[in-house]
Amino acid sequence: MQNDLYIAVTELGALRPGWMTLERNGLSTVSHFPIDPSLIVKLAERAGELDLTPKYPSSFWLQTAPDVVYNLTNVFLKPLFPHYQRHTIYPPLSEYIRGAVRLLRETKRNSVAERKMAELRNTGVSYFVVPLQLEGDFQLRRHSPFQSFAEVLEIIFKSLSEEVGANSHLVLKSHPLDVGFEDWPGVSEKLAKKYGISERVHFLDGGGLEGPFEAASGVVTLNSTAGLEALQAGLPVKTLVPAHYDIAGLTHQGDLSGFWSKPERPDLELLQSYIVALAATTQVRGSIHNQEGVHVAAENIADKISRRQLNPLGAFVDPPPRLARARELGVPL
Repeated sequence: MQNDLYIAVTELGALRPGWMTLERNGLSTVSHFPIDPSLIVKLAERAGELDLTPKYPSSFWLQTAPDVVYNLTNVFLKPLFPHYQRHTIYPPLSEYIRGAVRLLRETKRNSVAERKMAELRNTGVSYFVVPLQLEGDFQLRRHSPFQSFAEVLEIIFKSLSEEVGANSHLVLKSHPLDVGFEDWPGVSEKLAKKYGISERVHFLDGGGLEGPFEAASGVVTLNSTAGLEALQAGLPVKTLVPAHYDIAGLTHQGDLSGFWSKPERPDLELLQSYIVALAATTQVRGSIHNQEGVHVAAENIADKISRRQLNPLGAFVDPPPRLARARELGVPL
């Protein structure tokens, strides 16, 4: 009977805006999408030309309002369901209050971040970007061997201190949805002092990734989708665990120690094949954060599931090709 089950898993799209991810059996580390570059090229050829134009831009209210209603309902009805367990790690009320305060300071935070980046670029030093991930992110909690992103930062700081000359710097970029439960500026300052690189670490608590990416020498990430954005910007990327896009020819395949001095740049033709193959086999048009897009997403997801068209064109590799390496690195899957 188990073989008759057809499992569909969905989340926000890897190609944003205007896409949703839809895969058979699992995502991320347990994705069945291939990692063989030659197979990815063949998938893109089978897919043909696709319209990759961004659509259905995100609405702030559709991102926040359903989340607030859902979580506050759970808070106030908790006495009726005493054994209910949230998937989030923070108390919703505290998170919303912190988020509101940070939103009021957003303009100032963005301005400070832009000024810091301008000052760093004017010095002419080379720098690498580290996009921070949320402590509650399941990419950290379930698809990595780490309990906190502080452990990730320690690995990066230690490696940088051992391998790179004094002219190479780190730019840490806070996650846009981080509401400040963790004192990341303080954590990074403490670690930088521990490894003797205080003058080479810069924390940005605002702005986007476009500015830091402009003149970066590369990007180090755990497994964030920001790594795919960096590849699309033509930057070398090193992941610390097998991200979906961690593929030979796209990301740096050597150790982190070698990345600082000789980062491997992505093959842009392979990257285009990856994006086309990804869109054709694991992405569907639509967005849950857009009024029109949510209806489009629902229709497209229902259609693909009803027709059993998940991971088509040969994009279902069994067993999941990232899983063995992830387990070697200690990912608890």
